[in-house]
Amino acid sequence: QVHLVESGGGLVQPGGSLRLSCSASGFSLDYYHVGWFRQAPGKEREEVACINSDVDTTYYAASVKGRFTISRDRDKNTAYLQMNSLKPEDTAVYYCAADVSLSSWYCRPDPGTSWGQGTQVTVSS
Repeated sequence: QVHLVESGGGLVQPGGSLRLSCSASGFSLDYYHVGWFRQAPGKEREEVACINSDVDTTYYAASVKGRFTISRDRDKNTAYLQMNSLKPEDTAVYYCAADVSLSSWYCRPDPGTSWGQGTQVTVSS
């Protein structure tokens, strides 16, 4: 059974950092493009960052470029999102997704995309 579990969310002050983890079970992440998406209250879900299966292509939303870094660890079957210089507008539920479509200029979920349950990130003083 395909299962994705996010962790690492929490409350952080503006300017702080968090690292989100996305652990997969029941399948290998190696063969899939992986992405992080977020949804703030009253807003639509948006893509944040994605990385391809070969780890040679990444996509970042303009709002996070230069502050967030997506990575993956094949040995741990886990993907990560390192978030630095956090801003209040980064507050949202963050979701990990496997089997997305991406290039260096777009990232989007597909009908077959698998999702985690989400982890809350709150940036506030």
